[in-house]
Amino acid sequence: MHRDKLGIYLNDHLAGATFGIGLAQRIAHQHRHSARSTDLKRISDEIAQDRQSLLEVMDALDIPVRRYKVCGGWAAERLGRLKPNGVLYRRSGLSTLIELETLRLGVEGKALIWRTLLVVAAGEPRLDEAQLINLLDLARGQIDTLETLRLTAAAAVFSPGTRSVTPDSP
Repeated sequence: MHRDKLGIYLNDHLAGATFGIGLAQRIAHQHRHSARSTDLKRISDEIAQDRQSLLEVMDALDIPVRRYKVCGGWAAERLGRLKPNGVLYRRSGLSTLIELETLRLGVEGKALIWRTLLVVAAGEPRLDEAQLINLLDLARGQIDTLETLRLTAAAAVFSPGTRSVTPDSP
């Protein structure tokens, strides 16, 4: 196994997971009174658990956590909040759409790491293939849910005659 390359790869994904937790928690909090709040909270909690699973995999493989990468993921999420959304003093529906798309892309990346680790697991007895398959299935479900939420947000933003922010939009 190429331990150095795997360490870089896993730490890069850990930075992405750190970004993803912040984004997922923020989306869930901002839409805590919406019709889809339960889905958003569940995904946020699952993403946090998936990050913990990644840390456990890294520990099992004796891959050290690179704190500077974790801090970079945290800082990138905070900086992402500064993106203009077409409205000066409040959120717009466009903010929700972009955030859901970003989160979905992150979850798709997470699915890729579990797939990659399944390849590594073929020659690495410290990896639990059943756990990786379960994590991959969980990511696929998250992608499906986020796509439904994304389409709802897109309809709220771009459909004629709708307001840019609706109480039921994700």
